[in-house]
Amino acid sequence: MIKTEICELLDIEYPIIQGGMAWVATSELAAAVSNAGGLGIIGCGAAPKDVIKDEINKIKKLTNKPFGVNVMLLSPHVDDIIQLLYEEKVPVVTTGAGNPGKYMNGFKEIGTKVIPVVPSVALGKRMEKIGADAIIVEGTEAGGHIGELTTMSLIPQVADEVTIPVIAAGGIADGRGLIAALALGAKGVQIGTRFVCTVECRAHENYKNAIIKSSDRDAVVTGRSTGHPVRALKNKFTKNLLELEKQNTDIEAIEKFGAGMLRKAVIDGDVVNGSVMAGQISGLIKDIKTCEEVIQDIVAEAERIRNRIFSI
Repeated sequence: MIKTEICELLDIEYPIIQGGMAWVATSELAAAVSNAGGLGIIGCGAAPKDVIKDEINKIKKLTNKPFGVNVMLLSPHVDDIIQLLYEEKVPVVTTGAGNPGKYMNGFKEIGTKVIPVVPSVALGKRMEKIGADAIIVEGTEAGGHIGELTTMSLIPQVADEVTIPVIAAGGIADGRGLIAALALGAKGVQIGTRFVCTVECRAHENYKNAIIKSSDRDAVVTGRSTGHPVRALKNKFTKNLLELEKQNTDIEAIEKFGAGMLRKAVIDGDVVNGSVMAGQISGLIKDIKTCEEVIQDIVAEAERIRNRIFSI
């Protein structure tokens, strides 16, 4: 069985963490991942405190396993959310879009493990310095907001520069990806897009089917001109957004055009005019399974590959 120090750190069976995707990563999905031996994550996005409190209450009824909450530090509700996480003594917190330094002591006092998402060596080193327990190192292959460096090149560089565990993210959906990440120096993986296409995920069926029907070149990047690139499946929305960028449209207008479009796709099922955030690995995903089946498939494939390598 594939065990790493991430399993011990987070008290989980397998070194697999579910991505904290806004609108997608609900208590139902997170609980299913945790019950299957991974670490489920509730995604806060820009939701207010009462919404996240309800999600935490739900997951505590759905699982007795460890779980986490992903906090977007640019959220207008971030201070309220952090206070809630202190009160609820959430086992694990992952963070994105900012520096969690000012909240670190509070989390340490209650025993919460803090795992920031980083897109570079410099940020990885900075997060270790402020006391992070591990870091999620995300390559540009990921869905949603992305950096510029690929998973293949970024993971080993960060792993060489920090002493805390590295969790690889971006372009990982199966056992081959897990083994590759471990070979690059990671101690675990964060998986997002694959968990969208699961029975327990509450995302609209149109959203799931858009991923299943996609091919290798369908995940495109918009927003580079704004300094906040986002990867999503190409559709009318991304075409129009890219056209605005070509016309050197003002950043505020571009951001206004994109506001609310993720919800339109995930909740309303409008995969033509909404933002279908998904990673480059989308073309590999061809079915909808339970979270337990997904995790068992990943682990079994990884073990087969490991055994084959060691038998050579």
